[in-house]
Amino acid sequence: MEICALASGSSGNCFYLGNKKDKKAIIIDAGISAKQIVERLEIIGKNPESIKAIFITHEHSDHIRGADVLARQFNIPIFATKKTIQNSCLCSDKSLINSIKNNETTKIVGLNVEAFSKSHRVADPVSYNIVGKRSQNVAVITDLGFCCKNTIEKVSEANALFIESNHDVAMLENGPYPYFLKKWIRSDTGHLSNMQASLCILEYGNKKLKNVILSHISKMNNTPELALHTMRSLLKERKDLLPLVSLSSREMPSELVKL
Repeated sequence: MEICALASGSSGNCFYLGNKKDKKAIIIDAGISAKQIVERLEIIGKNPESIKAIFITHEHSDHIRGADVLARQFNIPIFATKKTIQNSCLCSDKSLINSIKNNETTKIVGLNVEAFSKSHRVADPVSYNIVGKRSQNVAVITDLGFCCKNTIEKVSEANALFIESNHDVAMLENGPYPYFLKKWIRSDTGHLSNMQASLCILEYGNKKLKNVILSHISKMNNTPELALHTMRSLLKERKDLLPLVSLSSREMPSELVKL
């Protein structure tokens, strides 16, 4: 399997997961424009026609912005939970929209894509666990207020992991956001801090975890350096856990990782 964050952050999220052998892939979320998705696929050497499904985590615009145009332009089916579909305008071509359930696995392009529930202030949010042909296990986990039982289970199984490292608590507390927004971000339906993400992996990551890509990093309340430092510092406490820790970006795709 090959994986890449085409974009991640409050301005847009899109994650690529593909099979190198048959050159087919899926994306999790389409929160940047269809034009940007195509351009970023080209940067990593991939053809947009190879995308055979779009899986949506929830209805916020930074996760669905490009879904309509991309789906219609390349005839790509969209998968989302019923409540997410009801609370958003995913695609004007309704024939391309498919309803899925929590804990349901969709088999497509040689991948088993399992949706699992998480805590975020939207209608019915899910994250995804993707298992490849050689039992490669990749979890895409962003936009959650705390590491719930489902998240812990998927972190403990992952060979590679996209995980939210949204904010540094001190930067958030001392930053310009209004109190009500700070309160929500810190809440159990908000976003994971650097420390929360790091502790989750420290406590539950397995020794087969080889890649951690820090995602959904706040532009206002965090820095890439802080997110990396927090994760790397805590993981030193476990001698059996030595993943490569890297960053996603709002502006450019991350490195294409081959598992």
